[in-house]
Amino acid sequence: MRVTKLFKDFFDSEKSGGLVLIACTIISLVVANSTFGTDYHHFWQTQFQGHSIEHWVNDGLMVIFFLLIGLELEREIYIGELSKLKDALLPIFGAIGGMFVPAGLFLLFNYGTATQSGAGIPMATDIAFALGILSLLGNRVPTSLKVFLTALAVIDDLGAIIIIAIFYTKTLLWSNLFIALGIFALLLVFNRLKVRNLIPYLIGGVAMWYFMLHSGVHATITGVLLASAIPFGNGGEKSTSYILQHFLHKPVAFIILPIFALANTAIVFSGDIAQTLTENNSLGIALGLIVGKPLGIFLLTFLAVSLGLCKLPTDLNWKSIFGVGLLAGIGFTMSIFISLLAFDNDTVINNSKLVILMSSFIAGTIGYFFLKITLTNTISQDE
Repeated sequence: MRVTKLFKDFFDSEKSGGLVLIACTIISLVVANSTFGTDYHHFWQTQFQGHSIEHWVNDGLMVIFFLLIGLELEREIYIGELSKLKDALLPIFGAIGGMFVPAGLFLLFNYGTATQSGAGIPMATDIAFALGILSLLGNRVPTSLKVFLTALAVIDDLGAIIIIAIFYTKTLLWSNLFIALGIFALLLVFNRLKVRNLIPYLIGGVAMWYFMLHSGVHATITGVLLASAIPFGNGGEKSTSYILQHFLHKPVAFIILPIFALANTAIVFSGDIAQTLTENNSLGIALGLIVGKPLGIFLLTFLAVSLGLCKLPTDLNWKSIFGVGLLAGIGFTMSIFISLLAFDNDTVINNSKLVILMSSFIAGTIGYFFLKITLTNTISQDE
């Protein structure tokens, strides 16, 4: 199976980045619940230019993360694992099932309540964590499974971006939105004129981010729009898109996402945790991630293959698909990100983060051991 060098770089940076994320999350939780907890929390709430440091991380630094996701998605569509519709359909169906079944389970508990806006929370998959866990299984993991999980998570993130744009935009300032879209159109013109220098695109991207930030549409959408405007060319190592994507791998994996984890997992364990875990919002998130994700991914891919719409790679079986579905239940980054947009109540946000962390840990642990057993059995049968 053809695997591009950039895909390998992406996988390597994401899997190692996932391990760094785990470490940063543990550090953040420990510090938040220590004698330094109050100071730690106050640090992230420190105001700078009218916004807290946490806000700058979520609305500023995370744009770069979405830019990388956009560049990766573009590459996958043009020359990667999604370039052939027949190959792309399996992870596309998996992603659709992995988004709508968890959302349905969440709404089963929360429809008509004050927390129904959190339906997008269990729809997300954290690429870094999921690949980080998969990487722990070593060489026994078939390349097709790595590609399937990566493509699934990238499509999943695209779905999350669309959901953020449509459902989590509360008020619109049309003038700023039109200016942002005008800048985007100008960048597309640069692309058509074959302007290959990155500087005009980066300057335009910053300007687009500023107006998007003040338009009501979440500023992270800028990252995806900018990615689609940057020239792809033939996708070679000298192409503008390749150069930027290659440059962003390490900063995103080892700086931006760890900072996001430190800023957003300062969760203080207080109150009746048992009561928190039995609230409708918590049950919706937990069941969505732990049950809905693997169930949705498995059922829709199985249905698609059964109907002849796509094929299962020869080195995979349905146990592998279900195991990856469990790993896709690691919501973390995107789930926390959506919870910040879905709710205004700090208590609800804090409780949602706690349940996301616990559910992601459970899904990741079950997925790891399930795949460890089934992949070992697969290898022994082949031998």
